[in-house]
Amino acid sequence: MEFYLGILQTIGFHTLLGLSAYLLLLTGQLSMAQVGFFAIGAYASGILTVNYGLHIFLALGVGAVTASFFAFLVGFPALRIKGLMLVIATIAFSEIVRLYFFNLRWRIEKGGVEVGPDGAQGFREIRYFAANGWEPYQIVFFIWFVVILVIAALWWLDRVKVGSVLRAVGEDELAAQSSGVNLTIVKVSAMTGGGFIAGIAGGLYAHSTTYVDHNSFTILLATFAVAYPILGGLKNVFGTLFAVVFIQGILIEGLRFLGDYRNLLFGLLIILVMNFYPKGLINIPIFNWSKLAKRRDT
Repeated sequence: MEFYLGILQTIGFHTLLGLSAYLLLLTGQLSMAQVGFFAIGAYASGILTVNYGLHIFLALGVGAVTASFFAFLVGFPALRIKGLMLVIATIAFSEIVRLYFFNLRWRIEKGGVEVGPDGAQGFREIRYFAANGWEPYQIVFFIWFVVILVIAALWWLDRVKVGSVLRAVGEDELAAQSSGVNLTIVKVSAMTGGGFIAGIAGGLYAHSTTYVDHNSFTILLATFAVAYPILGGLKNVFGTLFAVVFIQGILIEGLRFLGDYRNLLFGLLIILVMNFYPKGLINIPIFNWSKLAKRRDT
């Protein structure tokens, strides 16, 4: 049972990380900085619960706000670059964050022992859930409660004027600007919101795994973050969830016996979807219930 609960936790973290990238992709920004915001949320919330004894809710909130602050700062220089240059610049940011935590040593004495981040040795004492009697199923419920809240918020956002503005900027910046849309506000707000979501994901990840280090926040994780909404499709927020379940639940865990060959399948999946279903997996007829219903009617 714990194995399946662990898979549900992983799908939850990755869904939040993918949704943080989804929000940015709506505005046409392909950012690899999400893993950097994820790391900031993980370390910030971990330090607050371990070193200073804050409640998990408050620590996650502060961690997410901290991540969104850095996302806000990244958002302004990101306005000047697009495409491949934006990808390279945000990779550089994530690497700077990763190397910062590689060197971060913030140890304090608590209960006769030293706790806190220990540089290259990582951050090992993030045991809030165990120390407060949380059962594995309670952790899973909590993670998915947060996931559902974020999905609901983005689903609602997509159905009001704000969502239309985000998509308008992503489809044609010049046309959106000519109709009175402030590109700076829209793009920086999307970056900030994406950073907030990634920060929450990082905090939940750190407290669920109980250990993080600089190797937890690699370029591969950043690639997964942007791959989920691209593969799932930007038509709606559920495409990202579908892609995470398919990749993490089936491709990664279900085909574990294939070992590293799973990476080849992941690459092949990206190529096939981009060539045959550029609008995402959720638009494949077998997965698109509305199209199936129309076909039955005709």
